[in-house]
Amino acid sequence: MECRALGNTGLTLPVLSFGASSLGQEFRPVDVNEALRAVHVALDLGMNFIDTSPFYGRGMSEVLLGVALRGVPRDRYLLGSKLGRYDANHFDFSAKRVVESVDVSLHRMGVQHLDIMLCHDIEFVDMNQIVEETLPALRKVQQQGKVRFVGVSGYPMKIFKYILDRAPLDVMLSYNHYTLQNTMLADLVPYLKAKSVGVMNAAPFSARLLTNATLPPWHKATPEVRAVCRKAAEHCQSKGVDIAQLALQFSIRNSDMTTCVTGSADAGRVHQWAEWAAKPLDGQLLDEVLQILKPIHNWFYIEGRPENNDAPAGGV
Repeated sequence: MECRALGNTGLTLPVLSFGASSLGQEFRPVDVNEALRAVHVALDLGMNFIDTSPFYGRGMSEVLLGVALRGVPRDRYLLGSKLGRYDANHFDFSAKRVVESVDVSLHRMGVQHLDIMLCHDIEFVDMNQIVEETLPALRKVQQQGKVRFVGVSGYPMKIFKYILDRAPLDVMLSYNHYTLQNTMLADLVPYLKAKSVGVMNAAPFSARLLTNATLPPWHKATPEVRAVCRKAAEHCQSKGVDIAQLALQFSIRNSDMTTCVTGSADAGRVHQWAEWAAKPLDGQLLDEVLQILKPIHNWFYIEGRPENNDAPAGGV
């Protein structure tokens, strides 16, 4: 699988990385043995960067990864986790919890260090705390060798510039913002490059919006957005292509995005994604789908505190 350099970290990540949120049953109940097999299939296919969080399954994802990675040589994979978000409404970005959270994640996964540690969904809190307390505490942990590189993750684009205007970061992770429907992350890339930040994209399917699957109950897509995406999916189907294939191919083709993180507890699905990644993208079909999606291009929803969100695009 093609790999790309991650900013100035010296790390090289595959264009498609394994997201372990599904191991925490964030989308559906999972079969434990199948979930463990999905991790090994991902590694065998070259998806050797694994992204997780204590929030996923409230610790279940990290625990299962610890089981799955038992006996796997540490130099065979890169491992990233997060801190600060522990439940739907439980956030703790205090310096004390930073230290505790890193140690708990290391213990759950049975490793001595994490390659990447991100402050998770910072749009839900006062971001001054991230700058003044959380990141300084995380940098101290980094100096101890428990974490190699430090960054933040979240939904609004605004949060990344807010932090980087006030503190340096090694990496960042954005989700749902470089897809067939929303390419706002691409607009931020020149700024991120000027700050020497490694760029990671996640969720090419926008939580199933760009697939033929049923949306999870918590999905925030409006009726218009759902209808337009359904029209795009049906158009792809009429051409004999799964819109999910086009979505994945689109999200990994931009070399400004070091990697695209997506995951499943279904080993067959992971194998399918690797096959799609290796196939040529149908340029004509892409143009047709982008035209269908044009009325909802860059539509987004509000996540976290209103003041931490981007200005509304309007219309949908």
